[in-house]
Amino acid sequence: MIEFTGLSRRYGEVEALHPLDLRVARGELFGFLGPNGAGKTTTILMMIGQLVPTSGTVRIDGLDCRGDDVEVKRRIGYLPDNPIFYDYLRGHEILQFVAEMHGLSRARAKSRTEQLLAEFGLDQARDEFAVNYSMGMKKKLGLACALIHEPRVLILDEPINGLDPRAARDVNDRLVECAARGMTIFMSTHLLDIAERLCSRVAIVHHGKLAATGTLDEIRAATALGGSLEEVFLSITTDIPQGEASR
Repeated sequence: MIEFTGLSRRYGEVEALHPLDLRVARGELFGFLGPNGAGKTTTILMMIGQLVPTSGTVRIDGLDCRGDDVEVKRRIGYLPDNPIFYDYLRGHEILQFVAEMHGLSRARAKSRTEQLLAEFGLDQARDEFAVNYSMGMKKKLGLACALIHEPRVLILDEPINGLDPRAARDVNDRLVECAARGMTIFMSTHLLDIAERLCSRVAIVHHGKLAATGTLDEIRAATALGGSLEEVFLSITTDIPQGEASR
């Protein structure tokens, strides 16, 4: 469902993402992990068409994210780390607007809006301006916007940040349910315990390079490391000072 082929991105002399080759299967809940500055957001921005690759391609559902960008946008939902809305639209107006922009009829958009407001516990804040929403409420509204047109692929950048424990559990349960229905989910997160619990496979990137990919057991076997995903991740992404590495 998602295929990266030699995908890279340079900023001047800095190679933010070295050529990346990776595949994500249909219906997979896939974790994309790495320290700050590893190239995760750069990768996601190329997936959604906001950044042009220096080389290579990324295809979603068989479509090139550059050449077929309009059709790709019909098939994906995207939640950024910090969702931004028109401050002086109300919660239900934002969802209705996004739904109609995706081509839903006005009646269908209204139905999906009411359904998702209820499912995400935002129905009592439906008439509140988005500027007054808490970060957690904005995150839930952003996820509702990403899901409103029932996309085939859901791309998430830190979806749990800003959520209280109950809301985080509700979102996690929702993601598992979406994947079980065949939706492909590509999730970048720093919350390694959640990635270990939810994701069928993960990729770990470090300094713009793919350092490991597979199930946790496959990564353990390939790296001769043991322990939890957090322990494996920290071992892979810990830089050894040059003096120590030469000993």
